[in-house]
Amino acid sequence: MKKGALVISLDFELVWGIFDHIELKDKVSYFNNTLYAIPKMLEIFEHHDLKVTWATVGMLFNESWDEWEANFPDLLPTYDKTILNPYAYGKAHQKSGYDQYFFAPNLIKAIQSVKGQEIGTHTYSHYYCLEKGQTVAQFEADLQKANHLANQFGIKLNSLVFPRNQFNKNYLAVCAQNQIETVRTNPDDWYWDTTKPDTLFSKLARTGDAYIPLGKKSYTIESVNTDTVVCQKASRFFRPQHKVSILNTKRLAKIKSEITTAAKNGEVYHLWWHPHNFGVDTDNALKALKEIALLYQHCNQVYGMESLTMKQISDNSI
Repeated sequence: MKKGALVISLDFELVWGIFDHIELKDKVSYFNNTLYAIPKMLEIFEHHDLKVTWATVGMLFNESWDEWEANFPDLLPTYDKTILNPYAYGKAHQKSGYDQYFFAPNLIKAIQSVKGQEIGTHTYSHYYCLEKGQTVAQFEADLQKANHLANQFGIKLNSLVFPRNQFNKNYLAVCAQNQIETVRTNPDDWYWDTTKPDTLFSKLARTGDAYIPLGKKSYTIESVNTDTVVCQKASRFFRPQHKVSILNTKRLAKIKSEITTAAKNGEVYHLWWHPHNFGVDTDNALKALKEIALLYQHCNQVYGMESLTMKQISDNSI
């Protein structure tokens, strides 16, 4: 593939992705902003012909708490850190009055209705593949449940994003056995290595990487690993809006420069974020996304850059 490609993948999780970090009652406006932003994102993607992979937590397919309880996998994760247990969290919040932050079948149907959007999986329960206590058998049960719920919507899951970027190469065989063709992996940079302890230094490096040059981010299609399943590297996390406006300007300029470089060199650039990241300073976050979309259109017209889903990258690399 000589033309450059812009890949966008979204970790679509709502409360299931951050419940261990928050007090739900303090995040009402945050999640309301997110629910407002998602249809706006879809409008931008459709208007600018951007193809996007929505790696969706399987629990979001449920309509209600009754359906959620009926869809427990055969094996549940036994994390040593009990705070990570989504089933205990869900049971404790069934009467919270915030069902719209736990279930999103209508949003999933809206995504399905927009041309070029791929619905992939972020596992069923936002499953942590590197946490102590869980097992490969539990992961497989979780993935099978994700497939089951997606199939009820007429969706075949081809692409997977590991929650919290906990890429575990030992689980790729299970992915392949359960119809997953491609997964997103982490950048090669040392500060994205999730198999090592997350230190203050690595956190600072990831933050700094968003604003200052710390290495090349795009790559050739030939470099994509195609052994067990197709493993495609993330290039850049589209960080949430910062309170300091100059940092937002620098972050966006860096992303646009990297996309342009990928387009000129005929390389792949893989941008990702969580839809709930747009819960902060929503209007300006959407404006930044529009700038990226407009740049993509320019790169498409001038350099022939394509917008591809994770599935399409997989198809092109094998």
